[in-house]
Amino acid sequence: MSAPAPSPLAVVDADTLPRQDEALTDAALAFVAELHRRFTPRRDELLVRRGERRTEIARTSRLDFLPETAAVREDDSWRVAPSPAALNDRRVEITGPTDRKMTINALNSGAKIWLADFEDASAPTWENVITGQLNLMDAYAREVDFTDPASGKSYALKAAGELATVVMRPRGWHLDERHLRSEAGAVPGALVDFGLYFFHNAERLIELGKGPYFYLPKTESHLEARLWNDVFVFAQEYVGIPQGTVRATVLIETITAAYEMDEILYELRDHASGLNAGRWDYLFSIVKNFRDGGPKFVLPDRNAVTMTAPFMRAYTELLVRTCHKRGAHAIGGMAAFIPSRRDPEVNKVAFAKVKDDKDREAADGFDGSWVAHPDLVPIAMASFDAVLGERPNQKDRLREDVSVTAPELIAIDSLDAKPTYQGLIGAVQVGIRYIEAWLRGLGAVAIFNLMEDAATAEISRSQIWQWINAGVVFENGETATADLVREIAAAELAAIRTEIGEESFTAGTWQQAHDLLLTVALDETYEDFLTLPAYEQLRG
Repeated sequence: MSAPAPSPLAVVDADTLPRQDEALTDAALAFVAELHRRFTPRRDELLVRRGERRTEIARTSRLDFLPETAAVREDDSWRVAPSPAALNDRRVEITGPTDRKMTINALNSGAKIWLADFEDASAPTWENVITGQLNLMDAYAREVDFTDPASGKSYALKAAGELATVVMRPRGWHLDERHLRSEAGAVPGALVDFGLYFFHNAERLIELGKGPYFYLPKTESHLEARLWNDVFVFAQEYVGIPQGTVRATVLIETITAAYEMDEILYELRDHASGLNAGRWDYLFSIVKNFRDGGPKFVLPDRNAVTMTAPFMRAYTELLVRTCHKRGAHAIGGMAAFIPSRRDPEVNKVAFAKVKDDKDREAADGFDGSWVAHPDLVPIAMASFDAVLGERPNQKDRLREDVSVTAPELIAIDSLDAKPTYQGLIGAVQVGIRYIEAWLRGLGAVAIFNLMEDAATAEISRSQIWQWINAGVVFENGETATADLVREIAAAELAAIRTEIGEESFTAGTWQQAHDLLLTVALDETYEDFLTLPAYEQLRG
Protein backbone atom coordinates (compact mmCIF):
# COMPACT_ATOMS: atom_id res chain seq x y z
CA MET A 1 0.00 0.00 0.00
CA SER A 2 1.54 3.29 -1.07
CA ALA A 3 1.85 6.29 1.24
CA PRO A 4 -1.40 8.27 1.31
CA ALA A 5 -1.73 11.73 -0.13
CA PRO A 6 -3.00 14.39 2.27
CA SER A 7 -6.69 13.75 2.88
CA PRO A 8 -9.18 16.17 1.36
CA LEU A 9 -11.47 15.50 4.34
CA ALA A 10 -11.87 17.94 7.20
CA VAL A 11 -13.39 17.55 10.65
CA VAL A 12 -15.92 20.33 11.17
CA ASP A 13 -18.06 21.60 14.03
CA ALA A 14 -16.74 19.05 16.52
CA ASP A 15 -14.59 19.21 19.63
CA THR A 16 -11.31 17.30 19.42
CA LEU A 17 -11.65 14.11 21.44
CA PRO A 18 -8.96 12.26 23.43
CA ARG A 19 -7.12 9.82 21.14
CA GLN A 20 -9.10 11.03 18.13
CA ASP A 21 -5.94 11.07 16.04
CA GLU A 22 -5.58 7.30 16.57
CA ALA A 23 -8.77 6.74 14.61
CA LEU A 24 -8.35 9.64 12.19
CA THR A 25 -4.84 8.93 10.97
CA ASP A 26 -3.77 10.42 7.64
CA ALA A 27 -3.83 6.97 6.08
CA ALA A 28 -7.30 6.13 7.41
CA LEU A 29 -8.73 9.46 6.27
CA ALA A 30 -7.18 9.02 2.83
CA PHE A 31 -8.95 5.66 2.57
CA VAL A 32 -12.31 7.11 3.63
CA ALA A 33 -11.81 9.99 1.21
CA GLU A 34 -11.24 7.55 -1.64
CA LEU A 35 -14.38 5.59 -0.69
CA HIS A 36 -16.27 8.88 -0.68
CA ARG A 37 -14.93 9.93 -4.08
CA ARG A 38 -15.66 6.61 -5.73
CA PHE A 39 -18.99 5.59 -4.19
CA THR A 40 -20.94 8.58 -2.86
CA PRO A 41 -22.22 9.59 -6.32
CA ARG A 42 -23.77 6.15 -6.75
CA ARG A 43 -25.16 6.32 -3.23
CA ASP A 44 -26.82 9.60 -4.17
CA GLU A 45 -28.36 8.08 -7.30
CA LEU A 46 -29.72 5.15 -5.31
CA LEU A 47 -31.35 7.48 -2.78
CA VAL A 48 -33.11 9.22 -5.67
CA ARG A 49 -34.22 5.80 -6.92
CA ARG A 50 -35.72 5.07 -3.50
CA GLY A 51 -37.93 8.12 -3.86
CA GLU A 52 -38.99 7.14 -7.36
CA ARG A 53 -39.90 3.66 -6.22
CA ARG A 54 -41.89 5.00 -3.31
CA THR A 55 -43.83 7.25 -5.73
CA GLU A 56 -44.68 4.21 -7.84
CA ILE A 57 -45.86 2.27 -4.79
CA ALA A 58 -48.07 5.21 -3.82
CA ARG A 59 -49.60 5.10 -7.32
CA THR A 60 -50.26 1.34 -7.42
CA SER A 61 -50.37 0.17 -3.77
CA ARG A 62 -48.59 -2.99 -4.82
CA LEU A 63 -45.20 -4.66 -4.97
CA ASP A 64 -44.04 -7.70 -6.90
CA PHE A 65 -40.94 -9.77 -7.48
CA LEU A 66 -38.83 -8.10 -10.17
CA PRO A 67 -39.40 -9.49 -13.67
CA GLU A 68 -35.97 -8.30 -14.83
CA THR A 69 -34.20 -10.49 -12.26
CA ALA A 70 -36.31 -13.63 -12.67
CA ALA A 71 -33.30 -15.51 -14.08
CA VAL A 72 -31.37 -14.98 -10.83
CA ARG A 73 -34.27 -16.33 -8.74
CA GLU A 74 -34.88 -19.28 -11.04
CA ASP A 75 -31.24 -20.35 -11.35
CA ASP A 76 -30.79 -23.13 -8.78
CA SER A 77 -27.05 -23.47 -9.37
CA TRP A 78 -25.51 -20.51 -7.58
CA ARG A 79 -24.57 -20.32 -3.89
CA VAL A 80 -22.93 -17.75 -1.66
CA ALA A 81 -19.32 -18.34 -0.60
CA PRO A 82 -18.80 -20.97 2.12
CA SER A 83 -18.96 -19.58 5.62
CA PRO A 84 -15.68 -18.85 7.41
CA ALA A 85 -15.23 -20.82 10.62
CA ALA A 86 -15.80 -17.79 12.84
CA LEU A 87 -19.27 -17.26 11.34
CA ASN A 88 -20.39 -20.86 10.93
CA ASP A 89 -22.18 -21.08 14.30
CA ARG A 90 -24.39 -18.06 14.91
CA ARG A 91 -27.06 -19.58 17.13
CA VAL A 92 -27.21 -16.59 19.49
CA GLU A 93 -26.25 -13.01 18.67
CA ILE A 94 -26.29 -10.13 21.14
CA THR A 95 -26.74 -6.56 19.92
CA GLY A 96 -25.70 -3.24 21.39
CA PRO A 97 -23.74 -0.01 21.01
CA THR A 98 -19.96 0.21 21.13
CA ASP A 99 -19.40 2.07 24.39
CA ARG A 100 -16.60 0.62 26.50
CA LYS A 101 -18.74 -1.24 29.05
CA MET A 102 -20.99 -2.77 26.39
CA THR A 103 -17.97 -3.79 24.33
CA ILE A 104 -16.63 -5.90 27.18
CA ASN A 105 -20.00 -7.24 28.33
CA ALA A 106 -21.09 -8.21 24.83
CA LEU A 107 -17.81 -9.94 24.01
CA ASN A 108 -18.02 -11.80 27.33
CA SER A 109 -21.77 -12.55 27.11
CA GLY A 110 -21.57 -16.15 25.93
CA ALA A 111 -23.26 -15.26 22.65
CA LYS A 112 -21.61 -16.53 19.47
CA ILE A 113 -21.83 -13.11 17.76
CA TRP A 114 -21.88 -9.51 18.90
CA LEU A 115 -23.55 -7.05 16.56
CA ALA A 116 -21.42 -4.01 17.36
CA ASP A 117 -23.85 -1.28 16.44
CA PHE A 118 -23.03 2.13 14.98
CA GLU A 119 -26.58 2.38 13.63
CA ASP A 120 -29.98 2.16 15.38
CA ALA A 121 -28.54 1.46 18.86
CA SER A 122 -26.12 4.38 18.68
CA ALA A 123 -26.95 8.06 18.45
CA PRO A 124 -24.29 9.39 16.03
CA THR A 125 -22.62 12.01 18.19
CA TRP A 126 -19.03 12.61 17.17
CA GLU A 127 -17.95 11.14 20.49
CA ASN A 128 -19.94 7.92 19.87
CA VAL A 129 -18.62 7.61 16.31
CA ILE A 130 -14.95 8.02 17.28
CA THR A 131 -14.85 6.34 20.68
CA GLY A 132 -16.78 3.39 19.28
CA GLN A 133 -14.03 2.87 16.74
CA LEU A 134 -11.35 3.21 19.43
CA ASN A 135 -13.11 0.72 21.71
CA LEU A 136 -13.14 -1.93 18.99
CA MET A 137 -9.51 -1.27 18.13
CA ASP A 138 -8.66 -1.60 21.83
CA ALA A 139 -10.70 -4.79 22.16
CA TYR A 140 -8.75 -6.53 19.39
CA ALA A 141 -5.51 -5.47 21.10
CA ARG A 142 -6.94 -6.63 24.48
CA GLU A 143 -6.50 -3.12 25.86
CA VAL A 144 -10.17 -2.39 26.55
CA ASP A 145 -10.32 -3.26 30.29
CA PHE A 146 -11.51 -0.43 32.53
CA THR A 147 -12.97 0.49 35.91
CA ASP A 148 -16.25 2.37 36.05
CA PRO A 149 -15.52 5.58 38.00
CA ALA A 150 -19.12 5.79 39.23
CA SER A 151 -19.50 2.25 40.59
CA GLY A 152 -15.85 1.22 41.04
CA LYS A 153 -16.62 -2.01 39.21
CA SER A 154 -13.89 -3.40 36.96
CA TYR A 155 -14.50 -4.89 33.53
CA ALA A 156 -12.07 -7.19 31.72
CA LEU A 157 -12.17 -9.50 28.71
CA LYS A 158 -12.33 -13.26 29.11
CA ALA A 159 -9.93 -15.57 27.29
CA ALA A 160 -9.87 -15.12 23.51
CA GLY A 161 -11.63 -18.44 22.86
CA GLU A 162 -14.62 -17.38 24.98
CA LEU A 163 -15.28 -14.08 23.20
CA ALA A 164 -18.09 -13.44 20.75
CA THR A 165 -17.19 -12.80 17.11
CA VAL A 166 -17.84 -9.18 16.13
CA VAL A 167 -20.14 -8.31 13.25
CA MET A 168 -20.12 -4.53 12.94
CA ARG A 169 -23.16 -2.56 11.72
CA PRO A 170 -22.42 0.80 10.04
CA ARG A 171 -25.06 3.44 9.51
CA GLY A 172 -27.51 3.16 6.63
CA TRP A 173 -26.96 4.80 3.28
CA HIS A 174 -29.36 7.68 4.01
CA LEU A 175 -27.47 9.39 6.84
CA ASP A 176 -24.43 11.62 6.27
CA GLU A 177 -21.70 12.24 8.84
CA ARG A 178 -22.01 15.96 9.38
CA HIS A 179 -18.62 16.28 11.11
CA LEU A 180 -16.51 14.89 8.26
CA ARG A 181 -16.65 16.74 4.98
CA SER A 182 -14.94 17.17 1.65
CA GLU A 183 -15.31 20.09 -0.74
CA ALA A 184 -18.19 18.17 -2.32
CA GLY A 185 -20.09 17.82 0.96
CA ALA A 186 -20.53 15.51 3.92
CA VAL A 187 -19.30 11.91 3.77
CA PRO A 188 -21.99 9.22 4.11
CA GLY A 189 -21.99 7.85 7.63
CA ALA A 190 -21.93 4.33 6.20
CA LEU A 191 -18.58 4.97 4.53
CA VAL A 192 -17.13 6.63 7.63
CA ASP A 193 -18.13 3.75 9.90
CA PHE A 194 -17.14 1.03 7.46
CA GLY A 195 -13.98 2.78 6.30
CA LEU A 196 -12.44 3.48 9.70
CA TYR A 197 -13.30 0.05 11.08
CA PHE A 198 -12.09 -1.84 8.03
CA PHE A 199 -8.88 0.16 7.64
CA HIS A 200 -7.79 -0.20 11.25
CA ASN A 201 -8.93 -3.76 11.96
CA ALA A 202 -9.09 -5.93 8.83
CA GLU A 203 -5.54 -7.24 8.95
CA ARG A 204 -5.53 -7.67 12.73
CA LEU A 205 -8.81 -9.62 12.58
CA ILE A 206 -7.29 -11.97 10.02
CA GLU A 207 -4.38 -12.55 12.41
CA LEU A 208 -6.93 -13.41 15.11
CA GLY A 209 -8.51 -16.05 12.88
CA LYS A 210 -11.56 -13.92 12.08
CA GLY A 211 -12.20 -11.14 9.62
CA PRO A 212 -13.98 -7.86 8.90
CA TYR A 213 -17.63 -8.88 9.16
CA PHE A 214 -20.56 -6.51 8.69
CA TYR A 215 -24.32 -6.20 9.09
CA LEU A 216 -25.81 -4.01 6.34
CA PRO A 217 -28.87 -2.02 7.48
CA LYS A 218 -31.79 -0.33 5.74
CA THR A 219 -31.03 -1.94 2.36
CA GLU A 220 -33.91 -1.37 -0.05
CA SER A 221 -32.76 -3.11 -3.24
CA HIS A 222 -30.24 -5.43 -4.82
CA LEU A 223 -28.65 -2.39 -6.46
CA GLU A 224 -27.78 -1.07 -3.01
CA ALA A 225 -26.30 -4.48 -2.18
CA ARG A 226 -24.29 -4.25 -5.43
CA LEU A 227 -22.89 -0.92 -4.26
CA TRP A 228 -21.79 -2.48 -0.98
CA ASN A 229 -20.19 -5.35 -2.87
CA ASP A 230 -18.19 -2.91 -4.98
CA VAL A 231 -17.10 -1.12 -1.80
CA PHE A 232 -15.86 -4.45 -0.40
CA VAL A 233 -13.97 -5.37 -3.56
CA PHE A 234 -12.21 -2.01 -3.65
CA ALA A 235 -11.45 -2.00 0.09
CA GLN A 236 -9.86 -5.46 0.04
CA GLU A 237 -7.73 -4.54 -2.95
CA TYR A 238 -6.72 -1.23 -1.32
CA VAL A 239 -5.28 -2.82 1.84
CA GLY A 240 -4.05 -5.96 0.10
CA ILE A 241 -6.13 -8.74 1.65
CA PRO A 242 -7.78 -11.61 -0.27
CA GLN A 243 -11.09 -11.00 -2.01
CA GLY A 244 -13.89 -12.65 -0.04
CA THR A 245 -12.35 -11.87 3.35
CA VAL A 246 -15.16 -9.41 4.05
CA ARG A 247 -18.47 -11.04 4.94
CA ALA A 248 -21.81 -9.27 5.09
CA THR A 249 -25.17 -10.15 6.59
CA VAL A 250 -28.00 -8.06 5.18
CA LEU A 251 -30.93 -7.03 7.33
CA ILE A 252 -34.13 -7.63 5.40
CA GLU A 253 -35.85 -4.83 7.27
CA THR A 254 -37.51 -3.02 4.38
CA ILE A 255 -40.54 -4.29 2.51
CA THR A 256 -38.90 -3.70 -0.88
CA ALA A 257 -35.88 -5.82 0.07
CA ALA A 258 -38.22 -8.68 0.99
CA TYR A 259 -39.02 -8.99 -2.72
CA GLU A 260 -35.31 -9.11 -3.65
CA MET A 261 -33.74 -11.53 -1.18
CA ASP A 262 -32.32 -13.82 -3.86
CA GLU A 263 -30.98 -10.88 -5.79
CA ILE A 264 -29.36 -9.31 -2.72
CA LEU A 265 -27.54 -12.54 -1.91
CA TYR A 266 -26.53 -12.88 -5.55
CA GLU A 267 -24.99 -9.41 -5.71
CA LEU A 268 -23.00 -10.12 -2.54
CA ARG A 269 -22.43 -13.82 -3.22
CA ASP A 270 -18.63 -13.70 -2.78
CA HIS A 271 -19.06 -11.76 0.46
CA ALA A 272 -22.50 -12.83 1.72
CA SER A 273 -22.95 -14.53 5.07
CA GLY A 274 -26.70 -14.41 5.53
CA LEU A 275 -29.92 -12.45 5.92
CA ASN A 276 -31.65 -11.26 9.07
CA ALA A 277 -35.33 -10.68 9.83
CA GLY A 278 -35.61 -7.28 11.54
CA ARG A 279 -39.13 -6.73 12.86
CA TRP A 280 -39.55 -3.07 13.79
CA ASP A 281 -37.82 -1.50 10.81
CA TYR A 282 -39.73 -3.89 8.58
CA LEU A 283 -43.07 -2.64 9.95
CA PHE A 284 -41.82 0.94 9.72
CA SER A 285 -40.99 0.33 6.06
CA ILE A 286 -44.46 -1.06 5.37
CA VAL A 287 -46.09 2.03 6.85
CA LYS A 288 -43.69 4.33 5.01
CA ASN A 289 -44.27 2.76 1.62
CA PHE A 290 -48.00 2.04 1.86
CA ARG A 291 -49.08 5.02 3.94
CA ASP A 292 -51.37 6.18 1.12
CA GLY A 293 -52.81 2.71 0.50
CA GLY A 294 -56.01 3.03 2.49
CA PRO A 295 -57.50 1.00 5.38
CA LYS A 296 -56.14 -2.38 4.28
CA PHE A 297 -52.58 -1.19 4.99
CA VAL A 298 -53.28 0.26 8.45
CA LEU A 299 -51.23 -1.59 11.06
CA PRO A 300 -52.61 -2.26 14.54
CA ASP A 301 -50.65 -1.56 17.73
CA ARG A 302 -47.01 -2.53 17.20
CA ASN A 303 -47.06 -5.14 19.97
CA ALA A 304 -50.06 -6.81 18.32
CA VAL A 305 -47.99 -7.50 15.20
CA THR A 306 -46.07 -10.58 16.26
CA MET A 307 -43.92 -12.76 14.07
CA THR A 308 -46.86 -15.20 13.85
CA ALA A 309 -48.98 -12.68 11.90
CA PRO A 310 -49.66 -14.19 8.44
CA PHE A 311 -47.74 -11.55 6.48
CA MET A 312 -44.83 -11.76 8.94
CA ARG A 313 -44.82 -15.56 8.67
CA ALA A 314 -44.66 -15.23 4.89
CA TYR A 315 -41.65 -12.91 5.24
CA THR A 316 -39.70 -15.03 7.71
CA GLU A 317 -40.38 -18.38 6.03
CA LEU A 318 -39.39 -16.97 2.64
CA LEU A 319 -36.20 -15.65 4.25
CA VAL A 320 -35.27 -19.07 5.66
CA ARG A 321 -36.01 -20.84 2.39
CA THR A 322 -34.06 -18.28 0.34
CA CYS A 323 -31.03 -18.33 2.62
CA HIS A 324 -30.77 -22.10 2.83
CA LYS A 325 -31.27 -22.60 -0.88
CA ARG A 326 -28.23 -20.35 -1.40
CA GLY A 327 -26.09 -21.71 1.46
CA ALA A 328 -26.50 -18.61 3.64
CA HIS A 329 -27.39 -18.23 7.32
CA ALA A 330 -30.93 -17.22 8.25
CA ILE A 331 -30.87 -15.10 11.42
CA GLY A 332 -34.05 -14.42 13.37
CA GLY A 333 -35.40 -11.40 15.19
CA MET A 334 -34.79 -9.57 18.43
CA ALA A 335 -35.77 -10.53 21.97
CA ALA A 336 -35.81 -7.01 23.41
CA PHE A 337 -36.89 -7.74 26.99
CA ILE A 338 -34.71 -6.22 29.73
CA PRO A 339 -34.87 -8.28 32.95
CA SER A 340 -36.11 -6.52 36.07
CA ARG A 341 -33.91 -6.70 39.15
CA ARG A 342 -36.96 -6.01 41.34
CA ASP A 343 -39.82 -8.04 39.86
CA PRO A 344 -39.21 -11.78 39.44
CA GLU A 345 -42.79 -12.35 38.29
CA VAL A 346 -42.35 -9.95 35.36
CA ASN A 347 -39.17 -11.82 34.43
CA LYS A 348 -40.87 -15.21 34.65
CA VAL A 349 -43.62 -14.22 32.22
CA ALA A 350 -41.22 -12.45 29.85
CA PHE A 351 -38.67 -15.27 29.85
CA ALA A 352 -41.43 -17.72 28.90
CA LYS A 353 -42.37 -15.50 25.95
CA VAL A 354 -38.73 -15.23 24.87
CA LYS A 355 -38.40 -19.01 25.03
CA ASP A 356 -41.53 -19.53 22.94
CA ASP A 357 -40.28 -17.05 20.36
CA LYS A 358 -36.83 -18.64 20.09
CA ASP A 359 -38.30 -22.15 20.07
CA ARG A 360 -40.46 -21.11 17.11
CA GLU A 361 -37.53 -19.62 15.21
CA ALA A 362 -35.36 -22.68 15.74
CA ALA A 363 -38.21 -24.97 14.67
CA ASP A 364 -38.82 -22.85 11.56
CA GLY A 365 -35.25 -23.38 10.39
CA PHE A 366 -33.46 -20.23 11.51
CA ASP A 367 -29.77 -20.73 12.26
CA GLY A 368 -29.65 -18.17 15.05
CA SER A 369 -31.40 -15.22 16.63
CA TRP A 370 -30.87 -11.92 18.45
CA VAL A 371 -31.11 -10.88 22.09
CA ALA A 372 -30.65 -7.47 23.66
CA HIS A 373 -29.43 -8.50 27.12
CA PRO A 374 -26.85 -11.03 28.40
CA ASP A 375 -29.46 -12.66 30.68
CA LEU A 376 -31.37 -13.76 27.58
CA VAL A 377 -28.37 -15.50 26.00
CA PRO A 378 -28.88 -18.80 27.88
CA ILE A 379 -32.60 -18.88 27.04
CA ALA A 380 -32.02 -18.39 23.32
CA MET A 381 -29.04 -20.76 23.41
CA ALA A 382 -31.17 -23.53 24.91
CA SER A 383 -33.79 -23.14 22.18
CA PHE A 384 -31.25 -23.49 19.39
CA ASP A 385 -29.21 -26.16 21.18
CA ALA A 386 -32.35 -28.30 21.37
CA VAL A 387 -32.71 -28.23 17.59
CA LEU A 388 -29.08 -28.00 16.44
CA GLY A 389 -27.32 -30.16 18.99
CA GLU A 390 -23.66 -30.25 17.98
CA ARG A 391 -24.36 -28.98 14.45
CA PRO A 392 -23.28 -25.35 13.87
CA ASN A 393 -26.39 -24.50 11.84
CA GLN A 394 -29.28 -26.06 9.95
CA LYS A 395 -28.61 -24.74 6.47
CA ASP A 396 -29.28 -28.24 5.16
CA ARG A 397 -32.97 -27.75 6.05
CA LEU A 398 -34.13 -26.33 2.73
CA ARG A 399 -37.78 -25.56 3.59
CA GLU A 400 -38.94 -26.58 0.14
CA ASP A 401 -42.44 -26.77 1.64
CA VAL A 402 -42.53 -22.95 1.67
CA SER A 403 -44.20 -21.08 -1.17
CA VAL A 404 -44.87 -17.37 -0.79
CA THR A 405 -46.71 -15.17 -3.29
CA ALA A 406 -46.14 -11.46 -3.75
CA PRO A 407 -49.53 -10.43 -2.25
CA GLU A 408 -48.94 -12.51 0.89
CA LEU A 409 -46.00 -10.31 1.91
CA ILE A 410 -48.24 -7.24 2.12
CA ALA A 411 -51.48 -8.86 3.31
CA ILE A 412 -51.70 -6.51 6.29
CA ASP A 413 -55.48 -6.91 6.42
CA SER A 414 -55.04 -10.61 7.25
CA LEU A 415 -54.69 -9.46 10.88
CA ASP A 416 -57.78 -9.28 13.07
CA ALA A 417 -56.17 -6.81 15.49
CA LYS A 418 -57.01 -3.11 15.20
CA PRO A 419 -55.36 0.06 16.46
CA THR A 420 -56.33 0.87 20.05
CA TYR A 421 -56.44 4.04 22.08
CA GLN A 422 -53.92 2.58 24.52
CA GLY A 423 -51.71 1.78 21.53
CA LEU A 424 -51.74 5.46 20.59
CA ILE A 425 -50.76 6.43 24.14
CA GLY A 426 -47.97 3.86 24.08
CA ALA A 427 -46.63 5.17 20.77
CA VAL A 428 -46.48 8.70 22.18
CA GLN A 429 -44.84 7.53 25.40
CA VAL A 430 -42.15 5.49 23.68
CA GLY A 431 -41.58 8.21 21.07
CA ILE A 432 -40.98 11.00 23.58
CA ARG A 433 -38.89 8.90 25.96
CA TYR A 434 -36.69 7.43 23.25
CA ILE A 435 -36.12 10.68 21.34
CA GLU A 436 -35.20 12.47 24.58
CA ALA A 437 -32.47 9.92 25.27
CA TRP A 438 -31.29 9.94 21.64
CA LEU A 439 -30.87 13.71 21.71
CA ARG A 440 -28.55 13.20 24.71
CA GLY A 441 -26.47 10.71 22.75
CA LEU A 442 -28.03 7.41 23.86
CA GLY A 443 -29.18 5.09 21.09
CA ALA A 444 -30.16 1.97 23.08
CA VAL A 445 -32.63 2.83 25.85
CA ALA A 446 -34.56 0.65 28.32
CA ILE A 447 -38.19 1.81 28.30
CA PHE A 448 -40.91 -0.15 30.13
CA ASN A 449 -38.62 -3.23 30.38
CA LEU A 450 -37.85 -3.29 26.65
CA MET A 451 -34.63 -2.25 24.95
CA GLU A 452 -35.72 0.36 22.45
CA ASP A 453 -33.67 1.75 19.58
CA ALA A 454 -34.29 4.06 16.65
CA ALA A 455 -36.37 1.43 14.84
CA THR A 456 -39.00 1.35 17.59
CA ALA A 457 -39.18 5.14 17.62
CA GLU A 458 -39.66 5.05 13.84
CA ILE A 459 -42.58 2.63 14.02
CA SER A 460 -44.14 4.61 16.90
CA ARG A 461 -44.15 7.96 15.10
CA SER A 462 -45.10 6.31 11.78
CA GLN A 463 -48.13 4.62 13.31
CA ILE A 464 -49.29 7.91 14.82
CA TRP A 465 -48.96 9.52 11.37
CA GLN A 466 -50.75 6.64 9.64
CA TRP A 467 -53.63 6.44 12.10
CA ILE A 468 -54.30 10.17 11.88
CA ASN A 469 -54.17 10.22 8.09
CA ALA A 470 -56.37 7.12 7.85
CA GLY A 471 -58.94 8.60 10.26
CA VAL A 472 -58.76 5.56 12.56
CA VAL A 473 -61.59 5.30 15.11
CA PHE A 474 -60.49 3.58 18.32
CA GLU A 475 -62.52 1.16 20.42
CA ASN A 476 -63.48 3.97 22.84
CA GLY A 477 -65.04 6.02 20.04
CA GLU A 478 -62.18 8.53 19.82
CA THR A 479 -60.85 9.38 16.35
CA ALA A 480 -57.13 9.68 15.75
CA THR A 481 -56.48 13.38 15.19
CA ALA A 482 -53.56 15.74 15.56
CA ASP A 483 -55.32 17.48 18.45
CA LEU A 484 -55.80 14.18 20.29
CA VAL A 485 -52.09 13.37 19.88
CA ARG A 486 -51.13 16.82 21.16
CA GLU A 487 -53.36 16.27 24.20
CA ILE A 488 -51.81 12.86 24.94
CA ALA A 489 -48.29 14.21 24.42
CA ALA A 490 -48.89 17.13 26.79
CA ALA A 491 -50.20 14.74 29.44
CA GLU A 492 -47.20 12.46 29.01
CA LEU A 493 -44.77 15.37 29.32
CA ALA A 494 -46.46 16.44 32.55
CA ALA A 495 -46.38 12.87 33.87
CA ILE A 496 -42.66 12.58 33.12
CA ARG A 497 -41.99 15.87 34.95
CA THR A 498 -43.78 14.48 38.01
CA GLU A 499 -42.11 11.06 37.70
CA ILE A 500 -38.49 12.25 37.52
CA GLY A 501 -38.66 15.60 39.33
CA GLU A 502 -38.12 19.15 38.19
CA GLU A 503 -34.33 19.10 38.33
CA SER A 504 -33.93 15.99 36.13
CA PHE A 505 -36.65 17.20 33.80
CA THR A 506 -34.91 20.53 33.27
CA ALA A 507 -31.53 18.86 32.77
CA GLY A 508 -32.93 16.65 30.01
CA THR A 509 -34.23 17.38 26.53
CA TRP A 510 -37.86 16.53 27.22
CA GLN A 511 -39.58 19.53 25.64
CA GLN A 512 -37.32 19.25 22.61
CA ALA A 513 -38.17 15.54 22.26
CA HIS A 514 -41.89 16.24 22.65
CA ASP A 515 -41.75 18.91 19.94
CA LEU A 516 -39.73 16.75 17.55
CA LEU A 517 -42.10 13.78 17.94
CA LEU A 518 -45.06 15.98 17.15
CA THR A 519 -43.26 17.40 14.12
CA VAL A 520 -42.49 14.02 12.56
CA ALA A 521 -45.82 12.47 13.58
CA LEU A 522 -48.16 15.32 12.65
CA ASP A 523 -46.63 17.12 9.69
CA GLU A 524 -48.58 16.69 6.46
CA THR A 525 -45.33 15.75 4.69
CA TYR A 526 -44.03 12.41 5.96
CA GLU A 527 -40.34 12.51 6.91
CA ASP A 528 -38.51 9.49 5.47
CA PHE A 529 -36.36 9.01 8.58
CA LEU A 530 -36.88 10.46 12.03
CA THR A 531 -33.10 10.51 12.50
CA LEU A 532 -32.62 13.06 9.71
CA PRO A 533 -34.27 16.02 11.51
CA ALA A 534 -33.18 14.59 14.88
CA TYR A 535 -29.53 14.59 13.77
CA GLU A 536 -29.71 18.33 13.21
CA GLN A 537 -30.60 18.73 16.91
CA LEU A 538 -28.20 16.11 18.30
CA ARG A 539 -25.71 17.38 20.84
CA GLY A 540 -22.06 16.77 19.97
